[in-house]
Amino acid sequence: MIIARSPLRITLGGGGTDLPSYYRKYGGFLTAAAIDKYVYVTVMRPFTEGIFLKYSRLERCSTIDEVQHPIIRESLRLLGFRTPQIEITTLADIPAGTGLGSSGSFTTALLKALFLHRRQLLLQQELAELACEIEINRLGRPIGKQDQYIAAYGGLTCFEFHPDDTVTATPLRVSPETLFDLEDHLLLFFTGFERGAAEVLEDQKQRTEADDPAMVANLHYIKELGLRSKAALEAGDTEEFGALMHEHWEHKRRRSSGMSNPRIDEWYETGRRCGAIGGKLVGAGGGGFLMFYARDRNRVREAMARCGLEEVRFRFDFEGAKILL
Repeated sequence: MIIARSPLRITLGGGGTDLPSYYRKYGGFLTAAAIDKYVYVTVMRPFTEGIFLKYSRLERCSTIDEVQHPIIRESLRLLGFRTPQIEITTLADIPAGTGLGSSGSFTTALLKALFLHRRQLLLQQELAELACEIEINRLGRPIGKQDQYIAAYGGLTCFEFHPDDTVTATPLRVSPETLFDLEDHLLLFFTGFERGAAEVLEDQKQRTEADDPAMVANLHYIKELGLRSKAALEAGDTEEFGALMHEHWEHKRRRSSGMSNPRIDEWYETGRRCGAIGGKLVGAGGGGFLMFYARDRNRVREAMARCGLEEVRFRFDFEGAKILL
């Protein structure tokens, strides 16, 4: 049995500029952080022929074409399985549809396990590229490259997305004091809304490809905020980073009417009134996790608890996608 895991992530600045519709014209930039919440994939060879899948559904198939799970199906095709005799099981610390990049984490963990099953190893860059090949090129999903890359690399990492589809990854150069500050003062609360990102991202994709002035200008500004967030963190100015998070959220909400809703706006304002310097919804928007940067952590925690929001505490992950067994 092979067990692989990949971390989920939060975005620290520049999210949305990793979509091909934007970076192929203008180049993208963002900083992301892997966290110690994971997607796990196990791969083993059963005693009987066939494809056995255990996720939120159970599948037993004779051929790859019968597989309903699109990422598993395309991954098996990518590796050239002809007469599969394989069992794949997936587990996750946090469910999908919550804005933490679970799809990219799942794809990287699956590929990591399948390649080892074939006695092959993948470098971080190769793993991220193959995960993007499956989700973006083969499945045609209107998503960016952030999730696959941060899941593969781990840590706090800056990514430049170039018009020729190449990606440059560099570590965010922060001091240990800044790192501990972020772990202590970044707070994640589940809104209770699970959503698919496809609708929001498809709207962004279509408007960017059509050179919609408002969308393009918004993404230009988000990219600039991402670069300013990087500079603030590397300078150790976490309060400035918190203020930039607030500015980022104000601009992010303008990209789509589906980015937020009245309840989320109310919770966000409550967090701000209780001392959060800044915050935003993690992911494409519409639900998932509300993240705050707050000096007075307990006051914000108490306020969110009164609103009925559950906190998920985390630390950063510096290993990325890896084989556990």
